[in-house]
Amino acid sequence: MALHGLGKVTIGVPDVAENIAYYAEFGLTHLGGGAFATSDGGEQLAIVHAPTRRLVELSVAADDRDDIAAIARRLRHRELTVEQDGDRLRVVEPVTGTVVRVAVRPRIVFAPTPATPYNGPGRIDRWGRAPFTTRTEPVRPRRLGHAVFGSTDLATSMAFFTEGLGFKVSDHIGDQAAFLRCSTDHHNVLLMAAPVNFLHHTSWQVNDIDDIGRAAQSMLEDHPERHVWGLGRHYAGANFFWYLRDPAGNFSEYYSDMDTVPEDDLWSPEVLHGLRGLCAWGPPPPPSFLEPEDLAALMVGAHSAKAR
Repeated sequence: MALHGLGKVTIGVPDVAENIAYYAEFGLTHLGGGAFATSDGGEQLAIVHAPTRRLVELSVAADDRDDIAAIARRLRHRELTVEQDGDRLRVVEPVTGTVVRVAVRPRIVFAPTPATPYNGPGRIDRWGRAPFTTRTEPVRPRRLGHAVFGSTDLATSMAFFTEGLGFKVSDHIGDQAAFLRCSTDHHNVLLMAAPVNFLHHTSWQVNDIDDIGRAAQSMLEDHPERHVWGLGRHYAGANFFWYLRDPAGNFSEYYSDMDTVPEDDLWSPEVLHGLRGLCAWGPPPPPSFLEPEDLAALMVGAHSAKAR
């Protein structure tokens, strides 16, 4: 695949300072001015001001200039305005208004991580106390994994990402959502049909389920109100998860152990129904996860903006 993952997300929020504090505590490294880095992916998040919370920009990583040129041709064929400059391009997703940038970017190379030994019935991979007890350093997300957002015109947004940018479909949730990939990960974008265009969550990879638990526990110790949903395991993608809420109302997910799709002919998209696509095991998702509490306010804000 010419694309190889997400590069960066830019999130607009009403209060920049309190969200900078949140994502610094979340484990990202603040580079200054609302820019954040992961331990392996470099700069992958920016927090900027916006009247209401929203996904302002999404950056996608490509291998070379030929990939950029091919994407630009496809987008122009769809009669979209493309700004192209050698190894990068800029286009606006026609439904949500999100600025999408595709740029040549080196592939993320992970430093080898020793496998965590887990014992099982009839199998002893470790002796003595479990090694997670020696982990005392704060958890730092390794990279940005995926972003999930709602679109008021799912078909048009789907066509933009698949026919325009070159994302591929991994699975569907009925006719209401689709998991899309631009890498070997099961998904890098999840598009949902929604009554208003909005950012649902961003997702950040950590080493394993122990780091998910350690990170979430640290975030919730003094702020139990941040808890949204977890611990659990998704069916689509199969990743372990724990979701928290940032001060603006966006969800942020710690995840590990996601399905990979090395070759297209080894993967057949499924059409999932009900909660099956969301949860293989774990507590059921709260109503506020499926329909965020501020959705009505976001709809009013969107209508007000159109009126102006």
